[in-house]
Amino acid sequence: MPFTNDTIGDFFEKQVMKDPEKEFIIYPDRDLRLTYREFDDRVNMLAKGLLEIGIGKGDHVGIWGTNVPDWLTFLFATSKIGAVLVTVNTAYRIHEVEYVMKQADMKAIAIIDGFRDISYIETIYELVPELRTQNRGNLRSEKFPYLESVIFIGQEKHRGMYSTRELFLLGQHGNDEEIREIMKTLDTHDVINMQYTSGTTGFPKGVMLTHHNILNNGYYIGERQKFTEEDRLCLPVPLFHCFGIVLGVLATLTHGGTLVMLELFDPLMVLAAVQKEKCTALYGVPTMFIAEFSHPMFKMFDLSSLRTGIMAGSPCPIEAMKRVINDMHCNEITIAYGLTEASPVFTQTSTDDSIERRVSTVGTAMPEIEVKIVDPETGNTVGPNVQGEICCRGYNVMKGYYKMPEMTERTIDEDGWLHSGDLATVDEDGYYKITGRIKDMIIRGGENIYPREIEEFLYTMPGIQDVQVVGIPDEKYGEIVGAFVIPANGADITEADVRDYSIARIARYKVPKHVFFVEEYPLTASGKIQKFKLKDLAVDILQKKTEQ
Repeated sequence: MPFTNDTIGDFFEKQVMKDPEKEFIIYPDRDLRLTYREFDDRVNMLAKGLLEIGIGKGDHVGIWGTNVPDWLTFLFATSKIGAVLVTVNTAYRIHEVEYVMKQADMKAIAIIDGFRDISYIETIYELVPELRTQNRGNLRSEKFPYLESVIFIGQEKHRGMYSTRELFLLGQHGNDEEIREIMKTLDTHDVINMQYTSGTTGFPKGVMLTHHNILNNGYYIGERQKFTEEDRLCLPVPLFHCFGIVLGVLATLTHGGTLVMLELFDPLMVLAAVQKEKCTALYGVPTMFIAEFSHPMFKMFDLSSLRTGIMAGSPCPIEAMKRVINDMHCNEITIAYGLTEASPVFTQTSTDDSIERRVSTVGTAMPEIEVKIVDPETGNTVGPNVQGEICCRGYNVMKGYYKMPEMTERTIDEDGWLHSGDLATVDEDGYYKITGRIKDMIIRGGENIYPREIEEFLYTMPGIQDVQVVGIPDEKYGEIVGAFVIPANGADITEADVRDYSIARIARYKVPKHVFFVEEYPLTASGKIQKFKLKDLAVDILQKKTEQ
């Protein structure tokens, strides 16, 4: 039996009752502090405001913004009234936002002013020109038949949009009893959250997640880190992603802890937040941790309060893990693996696992979740240390992809197993190792090559800080191996050096035919490396070479 059958709203209110004056959310850069009770009051006010403008149970509410304080207010307010929060990637541009708004049948979307070089306000006006001429509450958009309201997260007034300030004012006139009555009608298996998978192939798919999926997953993730109400988590990862919502917010909530939030990732802000708030846990993808301990001002900060945290998103080089454990005091840091469709985590290391296990495996199966590895061709379960596709089954499996039944059937089989598309092995002790993606596999002249294997090997070469391996189209072999290398500081290595080092140590067909030196990799907004872009870059570079 999973840990709870509560909805998120019910569970949250129980935590408020337990310790109302405990700090729940802190933004250290602006000294904003909200106790569990203060935050609950704010959530109820926004929930009533949303009800006033016609948002109710089952309605889809988009949110497009960085980790601003009211992002979390929307998360909990929608869950209390049974609306579905649809999270929008902060890096999306007009084409992608249009697709998600349409595909998700959004009734409302809440936005901030913009991010980096993208004006969200101008983007929405371009997509919904009717905003400039129609009255709020009576929006009728030609392009988006379901859309009735656009909400600006902030004080400013924008033509045709509600501001959050106005929703809070509307909420003051609302009745708390109305929220009580709605909460009684909600079910733990109702869809409450929709996230769009990166869509590196084809169109992004809306993953439907329930209260039951994400609240329970958050609890077990916190358990693997031995969270208690004493823990204070520094969260610099985006909230639009499961890493932020489930591993971060819900793991903290289920253990009665405190969230120390950052609006955007900045290594210096992270170090300052940890020191100022005496954080005990820190999250990030490996590149974030590397940016923190490599910062020229790193030694000025006292991080001795840190104990645990999560590194996820991509494999961690062993040297980086040693620095995180020894220099950042995260001696109980854990590694988590999963995918949005699995709410998301289904394997995680424990606080007492060895360094070797933390860098070479993604831990063991989570409680209440079955995990198996199957032969991708036959579907049969394989034995220990045999590579196959990693699958899971349990309370954590998504309801499905929104309005994509065929895609759902392709991903979840008739026995309820979610097929990840990732290749893995499991050892005799139940520790899983991710070895690559089925799609990532390079087939060179009939030989199967797993990029992860070559990446791990190239990490052993002095002078290489990071490496990503991709398949490059080739007339003779179908595909050949390409390596994108970020050299270590001060390293003077050439393509020939990398090839010579490899030729002496691995099978010839695995040796990178081409080596490209770069300063950084193209990333998704959640910090995942976009290998397909590297592949395109390789093709471009090689084409230019032949034309010279």
